Amino acid sequence: MTAPRLMLLDTASLYFRAYFGVPESVKSPDGQPVNAVRGLLDFIARLVQDHRPDHLVACMDADWRPQWRVDLIPSYKTHRMAEESAEGEEEIPDTLAPQVPVIEQVLDALGIARIGVPGYEADDVIGTLTARARGPVEIVTGDRDLFQLVDDAREITVLYPVKGVGSAQRTDDAVLLEKYGVTGASYADLAALRGDPSDGLPGVKGVGEKTAAQLLKEYGDLTGVRAAALDPASRLTPARRRNLLEGSAYLDVAPKVVQVAVDVPVPDVDAALPREPLDPMTLEELSARWGLGGSLERLLTVLAR
Repeated sequence: MTAPRLMLLDTASLYFRAYFGVPESVKSPDGQPVNAVRGLLDFIARLVQDHRPDHLVACMDADWRPQWRVDLIPSYKTHRMAEESAEGEEEIPDTLAPQVPVIEQVLDALGIARIGVPGYEADDVIGTLTARARGPVEIVTGDRDLFQLVDDAREITVLYPVKGVGSAQRTDDAVLLEKYGVTGASYADLAALRGDPSDGLPGVKGVGEKTAAQLLKEYGDLTGVRAAALDPASRLTPARRRNLLEGSAYLDVAPKVVQVAVDVPVPDVDAALPREPLDPMTLEELSARWGLGGSLERLLTVLAR
């Protein structure tokens, strides 16, 4: 029996993209913006139409900034926090936040599996479901961190939206090698060395993307790079050796922060792509309340095929 083809959605990444890509003039009958809701439904319709997965899971950020990552690197995602938030909440545009519960209600009424796990990001749910998968996996995300899961041997690819999901770049090991100089297996090491200002990861001083790739090519992995820094006979320049050694405390913890978890207690769900709505009455009410119109109809049509 052929293993099912699994598609995993980094849902927040996609609804943020929908929010900024669809005008706020797209509103419900009572005048509330629904651009993220309708944009996401259009994204899912296009993805299902173009890629025809057997299983689909909308992975959610139950905790967008897990404390265990913050304990290791306190600067993790600090710049994304709302300035006036005492609870460390993520800064979300005022007109997007009310749309997130609507998205969740619509996905549930459709019967599209939706998973978030307390204490973990969507990336970690995606990492765990990918590790468990027995067949091909397509991960849809605008987050480069998930390139670390790309694995040609297991048919794991990332669909990285360039201009909407209709022009998503299919990212495999060959694409990563060409663009970053590493395969998926080495991408987390590259990300740790390089750092990522958008996630509050400082990286190693003086080590950018190209230098990180060069170091990994020469010394194999992050462990090898760090061993070279400690070896007086290695060919590292004095400045690079010094920077790597000065970054030791960061490099001790960065891999755990950068690498997605693959052992999250993800609940068992029926991930089969629904052919018809799980709760048609609720879906009809949501559609009327929020004016989901053609976006919902297009998705329902694609799912029914």
